Amino acid sequence: MNFPPPSEKQAQVIWFSATILAVAVVLAALGASFWALGLLLNKLASVVLPLAIAAIIACLLDPVVDFFQQRLHVPRIRAILMVFFIGLAIVVLMLGTVVPQLVVQTDELVQNVPQYSEKFRTQFSDWLASSPLGQKAKEAWDKEIGEKVQAALRETVPLVSNWMIDHLGSVTSWLGYAVGLALVPVYLFYFLLEKSGIQTNWTDFLPVRESKAKEELIIVLTSINESIIVFFRGQILVSMCSGTLLGIGLSIAGLNYAILLGALAVVICILPYVGAIITFCLAMILAGVQYGDGNHFLAVFGIFALVQVAEGLGYSPRILGNRVGLHPLTIIICVMVGAKLLGGILGGLLAIPLTAAGRTLMFRYVWKQPVGAGADEAAGDK
Repeated sequence: MNFPPPSEKQAQVIWFSATILAVAVVLAALGASFWALGLLLNKLASVVLPLAIAAIIACLLDPVVDFFQQRLHVPRIRAILMVFFIGLAIVVLMLGTVVPQLVVQTDELVQNVPQYSEKFRTQFSDWLASSPLGQKAKEAWDKEIGEKVQAALRETVPLVSNWMIDHLGSVTSWLGYAVGLALVPVYLFYFLLEKSGIQTNWTDFLPVRESKAKEELIIVLTSINESIIVFFRGQILVSMCSGTLLGIGLSIAGLNYAILLGALAVVICILPYVGAIITFCLAMILAGVQYGDGNHFLAVFGIFALVQVAEGLGYSPRILGNRVGLHPLTIIICVMVGAKLLGGILGGLLAIPLTAAGRTLMFRYVWKQPVGAGADEAAGDK
């Protein structure tokens, strides 16, 4: 039976429906891929995590090794050993200066959690009483919310201890992590040593015959790789600068556990914006519990504002530039989504370079902006 051809409006509806279906299939495939990737990372965490740590450290140390090799004409193996020696000296120096303070402050914080929780409950209750909400809000806080918060804070340390005790039974898993972390220096050494071979020969291992498709794949993979290297190398340096400045500033302001907060900022500020928000909230809570006055709130706020200005206008543009090319809101959303889909901080970290890689593909194939092999072009600078 012959059907009449569709009219113009019917054709538009058909193509629109087909487009929506194709987009839904692509989104479903992406979601399934992220879920499968998160499951795979969870299963192979003891293997992947040491390799990822070694690769990130190699990205940081490679310019230093290149400097010794190219500028000072030192053989590469000797240059790597020199960098290892310098790194070991820095670690020993930190173990003798910063780490003891971190241990002391962490121990004090754990011991003072019940006292701080009670003080926080009392201060918040008094604030409610003096606020427009009045005495009813204070009574509701005292009877219900305050008791729950206090109980939750008091149970935090036992819960963590019980979690560690429960997981001590999986000796094999912990042993795998220990062995993997012990192999990080070995992985790092060979990553640095075989850099030129990896850069030259990695295309030979692609399961694609020589063709225009392979050339296109090489261009795209090179762009994605450079985006990832730019992010990790730059963001770690930025977080180290921000954490150091925050630790110094909070110490000058007289805040307890300033060194601990600075060290925490070095770690979690690798997640752009999200890490700074978390550190800021923790610092404000500690300032409120320790002092409870507006002056110290303003001091903490001013310190974070100055560090963010220094980061945004000073060292971050020099280290990162605009080569990752992601809007701040995009970064926050992709960090939260990555942490949910891929799991934890590692998922949040991976979400940013994966999003930058997706942006690279979109600029090349959808938005029709030329993308070269360089990181600037790969990101499609605005």
